[in-house]
Amino acid sequence: MPGAVFLRGDGVTLRTVEESDVEFLRDTLNDPEVRARLMTNRPLNRHQEREYFEERISSDETVSLMICSDGETVGNVSLSPIDQRAGNCEIGLWVAPDHHGRGYGTEASRLLTGYAFDELRMHRVGARVFAHNDASRRILEKIGFEREGVHRDEAFTGGEYVDVCYYGVLADEWDG
Repeated sequence: MPGAVFLRGDGVTLRTVEESDVEFLRDTLNDPEVRARLMTNRPLNRHQEREYFEERISSDETVSLMICSDGETVGNVSLSPIDQRAGNCEIGLWVAPDHHGRGYGTEASRLLTGYAFDELRMHRVGARVFAHNDASRRILEKIGFEREGVHRDEAFTGGEYVDVCYYGVLADEWDG
């Protein structure tokens, strides 16, 4: 594993994102199956992903970690932007298609949400998910996020406008 282990769970470890991850990030984020579930719709080349790595992943407003299982990188989970003054952030997650359905996303989301409350002293962690992304909605609901509302036709993906569901969990509701 190229990065240092930052958080450890039963089935996954969350490690730092390193420069050697740029190609994995680029290739996986460009995968149509992954991209269809994310709020991004433009292709990323190596240079763009490297800029993102240098500007966003390395910033103080973001915590971005690689999800690993048995030493293999399977996805990414992040908190962004982190607003220390207001005490809130948003969690984002993706897992490479070959690793779907194994609980990696659930455990990684639980670990990082716990970190947001326990270490960063966040008051609220939010999330946005396409309404048709049943797997991500189940993850959030399983770990204690409440569905707070729906923004109708907020995003355009796959040639159509889609609803975006908003989720959140407060520190005093979290039982990790």
